[in-house]
Amino acid sequence: MATFNKFNSFTEALAEKVHNLGSDTLTIALCAAANAPLATNSVLADLTQIAYTNLSARTLGSVTSAQTGGVYKLDAADLILSASGGSVATFRYVVIYNDTASNDELIGWSDYGSDVTLASGESFTIRFSASGILTIT
Repeated sequence: MATFNKFNSFTEALAEKVHNLGSDTLTIALCAAANAPLATNSVLADLTQIAYTNLSARTLGSVTSAQTGGVYKLDAADLILSASGGSVATFRYVVIYNDTASNDELIGWSDYGSDVTLASGESFTIRFSASGILTIT
């Protein structure tokens, strides 16, 4: 499983009410190895994304958030990306961003360690760890 890395700006954006992780729409962006996200990126426009031609929907489903004992957990159902009607551009990085926020603020990304390619009819599952997408203590 790829390790989740948060963008530096996420902490400030969270404190300044940019994100409502309990109700905002969270979406996946994909970047190729040559266009790795940087911790200093803050909005979707800072990234160079792949072309999404032939790719299924990228919105996270079944997003849950809760606080227990002072620890907040954000989680979502695993997302299956599927290629249909042709191949999908190669990617390596999976970025989560807030599609509800006015500037599509970035939350974090995972590096899958090597290129991911999807031919027509193939799929790729983005799995979130047992501890969820992120925790805030």
